Amino acid sequence: MVKTSRDPAALIALEERHGARNYAPLNVVITEAQGVWATDVEGRPFLDCISGYSALSHGHAHPRIVAALVAQAQRLALTSRAVRNDRLGPFLERLTQVTHQEAALPMNTGAEAVETAIKLARRWGYVRKGIPRDAAEIVVFDGNFHGRTTTIVGFSSTERYRRGFGPFDGGFRRVPFDDIAALQAAAGERTCAVLLEPIQGEGGVNVPRSGYLRTVRELCTERNVLFMADEIQTGFGRTGDLFACDHEGVIPDVLIVGKALGGGVYPVSAALAPWRIMELFEPGDHGSTFGGNPLACAVGEAALDVLLEEHLAERARHYGSLLLKRLREIRSPLVRHVRGRGLLIGVELTIPVHNVSEHLLDEGVLAKETRDNVLRLAPPLIVDDEHIDFIVHALTRALKREEEHANVSLRV
Repeated sequence: MVKTSRDPAALIALEERHGARNYAPLNVVITEAQGVWATDVEGRPFLDCISGYSALSHGHAHPRIVAALVAQAQRLALTSRAVRNDRLGPFLERLTQVTHQEAALPMNTGAEAVETAIKLARRWGYVRKGIPRDAAEIVVFDGNFHGRTTTIVGFSSTERYRRGFGPFDGGFRRVPFDDIAALQAAAGERTCAVLLEPIQGEGGVNVPRSGYLRTVRELCTERNVLFMADEIQTGFGRTGDLFACDHEGVIPDVLIVGKALGGGVYPVSAALAPWRIMELFEPGDHGSTFGGNPLACAVGEAALDVLLEEHLAERARHYGSLLLKRLREIRSPLVRHVRGRGLLIGVELTIPVHNVSEHLLDEGVLAKETRDNVLRLAPPLIVDDEHIDFIVHALTRALKREEEHANVSLRV
């Protein structure tokens, strides 16, 4: 058993003293977690509505996934891709079956998978579409969030993600999300791909209008452009279907996955595509020492099995609809709009979210903001009716406290 200090202030001070301050976390120090609950060093339980931004869709420490991790770690954890291992083939077969794709290139983090997709799209554009050398363009969208590498932040519409990190890689054209006319104007002869999140999570839980994804798919086919769907956060059941694109029957040319694929215990990601696209990668074109390692494969395969056998997408659809309904019934002047799909829900507030997040801590719920004053609620997909009640009652009380605080401030 690992022994750590039980003094949260001391642990926070230690982290602040020795760690880069590239995050502004809630001031709660978690020491253990199981299922939907996380416990801090003082023994207080919290219902986790952050869920590692969907990495914990299966819940914390799912016993089947942990067992797969431990068993594989004791046998073979890493080989590098310089040799073959006995877990990679079965994992890739399972992953391609579940995603209805033909080939996968495994990586570790979501940003790595996005970078993989960008390279693949550009190679396809030059070899198959005949785009002049170094002239390929990828259309992206306002409000996007695909990671934090320098290539990716270079096409972000959030200035603070870009500030001080240039010069940036070119080759990206950004247009408004959920605007077909803007996309039609941007997609031209030098466009090799359209890269989008079917629902923008970090961008404020922005759900496009019905039919938008299908129209994007049709436009990409018509213009000979790859449709690349970043389902790192929305994939593997989060939105109530296996993938968010499934809600409109859309199959992307390149599917990007991560987060929940690691079952909440290990980083696993991948870019998937038909062989007509993936075959353009040759030995030496791309790689990762840890990508496709035996431990990742064992965990990923177990995570997929649990996802399907425990019907997590169906649970997200049922409990997501219930949570949306209950949240929309909350009467508060601080709530402007409630939106989402499945168990990816945004509560847009008329005030900055931070104070409400702090009140939710007092109520035993972990939740943080996205952009534009939106509180994101994304609990593990294993929630039940009691958990939904707990979330709704906690948010109702948190909003009431903030309303009272605002009234006091106004009187002062």
